[in-house]
Order: sequence, then structure tokens, then C-alpha cells
Amino acid sequence: MILHKTLSVLSVLSILASQCVAQEGAQPEPPQRVEKPHAPLLVRSYRPATVPPVDLGNSNRLHSLIRAGRLYLTVQDAIALALENNLDLEVDRYGPLNAEWQLERSDAGGPLRGVPSGSALVNQATSGQGVLGSQQAAGLSTTNTGTAGGNGGAIISQIGPVTQTLDPTLQNATVFSHVTTPQPIVIQSKTAALVDTHHVINTLVQEGFLTGGYVQVSANESYLKENALTDLLNPSVAPVLQIYLRHNLLQGFGTGVNSRFIRVAQKNLQGAQETFRSQLLNLVSNILNLYWDLVTDNDDLAVRQRAVDQAQKFYDDTRKQIELGVVPRFEASRAQSGLTNSRQQLAIAQATAQQQENLLKNAISRNGLEDSLLDAAEVMTLDRIDVPEQDSLPALRELVAKALANRPDIALAKINDEASEISALGTANGVLPSLQGFAAISARGLSGTATPSNSGPAAEPYYVGGLGNALGQVFRDNFPSRSAGLLFQGYLHNRVAQGDYGVDQLQLRQSNLIERRNQNQLVVDISNYMVALRQARSRYTQAVDSRKLLQELLDKSQQAFSFGAATIGALEAAQSALVAAQETEVTTLSAYSHARIALDQVLGQTLEVNHVSVEQALKGFRATTP
Repeated sequence: MILHKTLSVLSVLSILASQCVAQEGAQPEPPQRVEKPHAPLLVRSYRPATVPPVDLGNSNRLHSLIRAGRLYLTVQDAIALALENNLDLEVDRYGPLNAEWQLERSDAGGPLRGVPSGSALVNQATSGQGVLGSQQAAGLSTTNTGTAGGNGGAIISQIGPVTQTLDPTLQNATVFSHVTTPQPIVIQSKTAALVDTHHVINTLVQEGFLTGGYVQVSANESYLKENALTDLLNPSVAPVLQIYLRHNLLQGFGTGVNSRFIRVAQKNLQGAQETFRSQLLNLVSNILNLYWDLVTDNDDLAVRQRAVDQAQKFYDDTRKQIELGVVPRFEASRAQSGLTNSRQQLAIAQATAQQQENLLKNAISRNGLEDSLLDAAEVMTLDRIDVPEQDSLPALRELVAKALANRPDIALAKINDEASEISALGTANGVLPSLQGFAAISARGLSGTATPSNSGPAAEPYYVGGLGNALGQVFRDNFPSRSAGLLFQGYLHNRVAQGDYGVDQLQLRQSNLIERRNQNQLVVDISNYMVALRQARSRYTQAVDSRKLLQELLDKSQQAFSFGAATIGALEAAQSALVAAQETEVTTLSAYSHARIALDQVLGQTLEVNHVSVEQALKGFRATTP
């Protein structure tokens, strides 16, 4: 067939170019990624991750396929170049990366980013230590010598129970103070101005549970030296060790509800991968359309060139016939008009092919036509559109089953539905009232230097000593404290939680209906694309048969004209009809290629048919081309 002649020279050059690519052994470019810091544990958590800069250079494959100012491309080469260099796909690769780091964030639990922790460390007087401590122990004073850290006015916009922070938290507050307090009543302190030299070291470690609670272990060491003559221990140290446990018992209870954000993030990661696969499928389909459009544009350009050649020959033959007096002179104007029209059509075909070439170049490179070597190169397409004898399509039911199994948008819709159902666990659990149980155990110690006293009681020898003596009291649990309790909170109408739950459930039902509607539309789409492919094939077959018949008619007209049995007008009409038939053949061939690509796309098998690996596409490198 005229349009499908194989250029043996170009094929050889293609093989040589492919060998050159293989010999170069180009290494894959590093994929987009975020490198976690490498350092000791205590330092690693406070170092930022490393994000590599954007790479705007083309892969080695592109320039290796350019020979003598021509870019020799098979359709698989075009796909490989797009996987390596297409900027749209480069942008799409960040989707799965973002989802991975969102999962990293969700694994830590806790409220939304920006919401401060509820834990606060307070510098306060230790009960029983010094003048103020003894007043507090007697219930005469609750005044703190320091200030508690506030939680600010942040608003949590999460719906449903908030997962505890699952990363262990270490807090330390060390406060040194020198405080002078006037004493209007000097009976206890024996001084008009009480001067305290004080330091507090308070350390807390907290670990959240996925079941809906947390545990705190805190250690407090309070040192006090003051000018009160009545202190039996001065200076003194008072350590406290405490274990505190709090757990949700109704709202916020259970791993199912507290792990929902983690599981949703896992689903979102799967969804991001399916979204990338969808974008990759669309890109490959676009590259196929661009490539085959360039093939048919070049075929159309060849038809237009042959039409110009035929019009030029017809014009030259007409002038000779006029010189011999066989035809009148006005036939020259008609021949000239036909030649001019053919040249105009050729110029339009050349511009169309050049525009299509530029579109393909831009799709397979990172910097488009800014690359002077690529800009100057002429694209030589080495593959031809293959139209099989017949399209053996399976039954509609089989194609629908294949589409449901392969299409990324179907998989993405299923993932989104599963994520919505997981999220709905939060609003379902949020309807329950809040019931929390808490328990705490603590141990205290007190020790210091006994002050001499001329009158009154002396310090008990058990309390005389330093920090070691006080810690011994703590670890021997000489002064234990135990507490436990329940906290309940509920709303009589509970309309907010009921409303959140109702909205979630309605959205789930609506999503199920939309998914079913889309599946019904999918059946219609597949059926329509099957019909479109069959029609495109039928039109192409008719166009081929018509072109063959008109070629035979032209051959017979030329024979008849050589014997004087046909006029120049009949010969011109036969040539024009053949050109029109050739153009129709090219157009129907292009329509068939688009129909085939569209059917593969609606079935979700574009990547499979063209041997495209999602893993290699994520890495931005195609190791081999089939």
C-alpha cells in the first residue's frame, strides 16, 4: 500500500540508534524523593529532610536518537522519552511523595498541625517545703511563684475524637528564681521580708496509646534556700516522682476510631498511586495520538507533494499540447490554477506537519524548543499504523470486566469510598458521651540541712541530708499518694455530633449511587467506543478500496490519453479524484488510530498494551524499550 511503504534506510538508522543507546548504558536519574536525615536518634528528629532540586535537563536518550540533524523515533522511543522528560509527568510524580509524607504525619497521631499540647509545666511551691510550702500544706495559700504555660486560643477543626500523640514527648522546665516577699505577719517567718533562692527542675515523658489514652511519668526536684529563722530544714530539697494514666472509656475509645486517620492516609497513598497511574495512562495516550498524528500528517504531506508533482506534469504537458496546437490556449490557465491550488495545499500540509512536530518535541523534552539541537532536528517517524485484517474484540461483558479491573479511576473511586467509611468511624464514635478514667501514683521525699534552734522543736533526723537522702525516700515509697477517678461529660441534645454523623452517612449513600451511575456510564462508553472502532475500520477499508479503483481508473485514463481516446480534462479529473481518495485514506487511517487508542484508554489497558511500567515511570527512567 502506497501510504505504508517501509523506509529501509530509516529502519537501519533506527537499529543503529537503539544500539547506541544500549551501548551508552545510561544510568537512571534519581527519582523525586525526600531523604530522611541520618544522625543519632536525639539529633535526627530535629534535622530537616533533604529535598533534591528540580532537574530541568533532558535524558541522554533524547540526543542519542538525533543523527545528522534528524530525530529518528519509533513509537516506543517517543513513549520512553516522555516517561523520562515530560514535565507534566514530572509534576505528577510528587503526588505519591506528598501522600507518603502525609502518612508519616498521620502515624504520629495527635491533633491537627498547629494545635499546642495540653501539657504544661508549672513552677510552684512544693507542699511542705519552706514557709510558703507549709502554708500551702495547711491550706492557707495557693499562690504559685511561677506562671503556667498557656495553651493559646487554637481551635481544633477535626470532626470526631482526636487521636492521642503517638510520638513519645519529652518536656523539661528548669526555673531559677530569687524572690523577695513582704510578710505582714512575721509570726511564722520571723522576718519582715522573706527572701527565697529557689530552683525547680521538672521533667515529663508522655506516651499516647492508640486505644485512646496516655501515660505520663514526671520527676520534679525542688530546691529552696530562704532567710526564715523558723525553717527546720534550710536549705532543703523535695523530689517528687509521679505516674499518671488517663484513658477514654466511651468517646475516643478503641484502636478502630483512633487509627482512622492513619488508615485514611494509607488509603490516600494508594489513591495517589492510582492517580499517578491515571495521569500516566493519559500521557501515554496523548503521546500515541501525537505520534500517529505526525505519521498521518507526513502521509498527507506526501500525498500533497505527489499532487503538486502531478499538477506540475499536467501543466507541462498542457503547454506542450498548446505548442503543438492540440489543445486551445485557455487550457493553460486551468492547468496553472490547478498547480497553484496544489502548491497552496502543500504549504498548508507542511505547516500542519511542523506544528505537530513541535507538539511532539515539547511532550518528550523538559525544556521544549529551547534546546537548539532538538529544535533544529527533523522528526523521522519509523513506525507505521498497522491495521489488522479484523478487530477481534471480546464480548461487551468481558470488556466491561476488564475495564473494572484495570481502570485507575475505578480503583480510585473504590479507595475513596473505603477512606470515607473509615473516616465515618469518627462521627459514629463522636455521638457517644465523654467518659474518662484516670489514675495516679506518686512518691515524695524531703531532705535538707537542719537549722540550729535554741527553743522549739528540732528537725527529725530522718529528713536531715541531701538529695540522695530525699531520693531514697522516693524510691522506698515512704510517702505514697494514690488517686483515681472518672470524668463524665455529655450533651442533652447532642445536635452537633448527630449532625456530623448524619452528614457523613448521607455522603456515603450518595457516593454509592454516584459510583453505580459511573459504572452504568462505563458500559455505554465501552459500547460506543467499540462501535466507533468498527466504523473507523469500515471507513478505512472503503477508502482503501476507493483509492485502488481510482488508481486503476487513472492508469486507464493515461493509456487512453496516450492513444488519443481521452481528453486532458478527463485525465485531470481522474488525477484529482485519486488525490482526494488518497487524502480520504489518510484521514480514515488517522481516525482508526484515534479510535483504537480511545478504546484502549477506556478499557484501562493503554499501559499494558504499550509495555509501560508504572514503577519505571515513577523513577523517571525506562530501562528498555520493547
